[in-house]
Order: sequence, then structure tokens, then C-alpha cells
Amino acid sequence: MTPEALNDLLREHYSMIRAVCWRILTNDADADDATQNTLMSIARRIDSFDGRSEISTWIYRIATNAALDEVRRRRRRPQPAQEETLLHVVDSRSERAIASIDSTDYLSVALAQVPEDFRVALVLRDVADLDYEEIGRILNIPIGTVRSRIARGRSRLADIVGNSTPGTERQTNDPGTTSS
Repeated sequence: MTPEALNDLLREHYSMIRAVCWRILTNDADADDATQNTLMSIARRIDSFDGRSEISTWIYRIATNAALDEVRRRRRRPQPAQEETLLHVVDSRSERAIASIDSTDYLSVALAQVPEDFRVALVLRDVADLDYEEIGRILNIPIGTVRSRIARGRSRLADIVGNSTPGTERQTNDPGTTSS
């Protein structure tokens, strides 16, 4: 592949690679690292692409693996001071700004709480718009497992968002209540 063709390929897929990495990692710095690692891996290994799958499937497999590698690296890093300790350091205006940012991006925060296996499948389906078969190939799991992870991930996400969305009440199927 010529350098120009490789550059075009990377440009064409960059946004989706970044989106997949960010949604899996939910952190800009880590997503930037995983995206960069993905791009470098693609450039180094493009000659090994054998055409058994779509090029996009191959690229998303590399991006997913880079993001999961970053998750493992993150777990090995020393943890910063507890949030409560940090909040005592910032003034009240900063606290309000932090709370405002958190409340406007609660879906991303909620997605970060979904277990990793479910989150990865959700991201590949709902962000990368891949079909179940492609996701199965990327994650090296059966299609039934893909369906299960996506369903469970969506359920967990709905529970989290339903429990944490400010100003909303969750409806329940309590037999003692009637619905109209």
C-alpha cells in the first residue's frame, strides 16, 4: 500500500477509531493513547491484512484491542487521591463547575459504569454501527454472546441512567399501582 493510500485509509477511519476508543475508555487522555496506538498498529501491520474480513472490521478489532490494552494499563497505574480529598482542595465555584460538567455528560458517566465486556459490545454496535457478526469476529465470541452482551449492556445502561438522571422518576411495574 502506498503511503498516500495508507494516509487516506487512516483519515477515513480516524473519527470512528477515536469514538470507539473514547467510549470504551471514557477518558480523553487514555482514548488519545489508544487511538494513537491503533493508528500505529494499522500502519505497521497493513501488509498483514489478508482480506478475510472487511478492512473496517480489521481496523475496529485493532482499535478495540488497543482500548482494552489501555484499560489493563490503567489498572496497573497508581490511583490518585480519593475524590473527597480532592474536593476539599477546590473552592466552591470549582465544585459547582465540576458538578455542572458531570450533570451534562451523565450518559458518558453512566456508560463508564457498564461492565467492560458489555460496554465494548455496546460501543461496537451503537457507536461503530457494526453488525453482530462483525462484532463476534472482532471480539472472537459467538453471535449469541454478542447479542447477550449488548442486551445486558443496554439493560445496565438503562438502569444506571434511570437511577441517576436528575429530575426524573423511574416508573415501576408495582402491582399496587395502575397505569393510564
